[in-house]
Amino acid sequence: MRAGVSRSAVSRTFTDGASVSEETRRKVLAAAEELNYHVNHLARGLSQEKSRPICILGGDLQAPYQSALLEALTRRIQAAGRAAMVINTAGSEADSRAALHQTLNYRASATIVLSGAPPVSLVRTCIESGQHVILINRQGQIEEADHIDLDHETAMSDACHMLTRAGCRSFAIVSSTNESPSLLAREKLFCTILEKAGFAPPQVVKVGPTSYRSGAEAARRLLPSASQPDAVFCVTDLLACGFLDVARSDFNLKVPEDLCVVGFDDIEQASWEGYAITTFRQPIEEMAEAIVQRLAAGLNERDGPYLATFRAFPVWRKTVRPRQGL
Repeated sequence: MRAGVSRSAVSRTFTDGASVSEETRRKVLAAAEELNYHVNHLARGLSQEKSRPICILGGDLQAPYQSALLEALTRRIQAAGRAAMVINTAGSEADSRAALHQTLNYRASATIVLSGAPPVSLVRTCIESGQHVILINRQGQIEEADHIDLDHETAMSDACHMLTRAGCRSFAIVSSTNESPSLLAREKLFCTILEKAGFAPPQVVKVGPTSYRSGAEAARRLLPSASQPDAVFCVTDLLACGFLDVARSDFNLKVPEDLCVVGFDDIEQASWEGYAITTFRQPIEEMAEAIVQRLAAGLNERDGPYLATFRAFPVWRKTVRPRQGL
């Protein structure tokens, strides 16, 4: 033994809270550094929930909102001393299921499911394997799971108020064929709130997945019509970016003078001067912290499914007119 101490002394040195003299600790750590030794926490802690990795399931990970959420989660999970395993579900369900089984072989203690693509069947597999599952922006799916969600009703009420106080009277929604729970909630609530306020139902345009290209194509379909709206709500900022570029370049519309546009998510691109989108900020850091706190709670501390609901706050920029005289 390089350090000249017993195996039990080495074990105590690398065990938090164990009793070991400073001299023994110094010898063991010096030998470990010399040998480039690292504790195998995976092998050591397979029976301990807090020593096992955390699985993150998500699709469309290159999208600005998803990548920002993934960055915040992995950073906070690592800061809490846990390891994160990311499973990209953008491929076929068979490929995703095979990748997920790898995490089950590593006995991941929990699975975080990002909003959007991962199918319910994959989430069910995690629950049936005994994992602690946390869903983000997927309320209404799987009652046994924990949920981190947004107050979409308040946000959509604020969005409608933004546009009506700007004098808008004809509305459209640019949405996505992905139809994730969060996107559907925004779409349906926006329609319901406008209807209750006495406005005609908005046109709903869905031409593809949640992408810049889909937003651009939605503008090409919507804006030449005889019933061109004076206000458009895009269910994500990425759709809004594509929509705005085509509205300005192909149809010479001035925003917000000719057309008001509201987005959602407050991705980095929404703040770029070329877009300056009035939008709603998802509190990603706060959501990630709530997830890490929930993960830190042991089995005995988790009393049934958990729900944390966060407010999406409006961010005023340049795509909505100031209040008009009504």
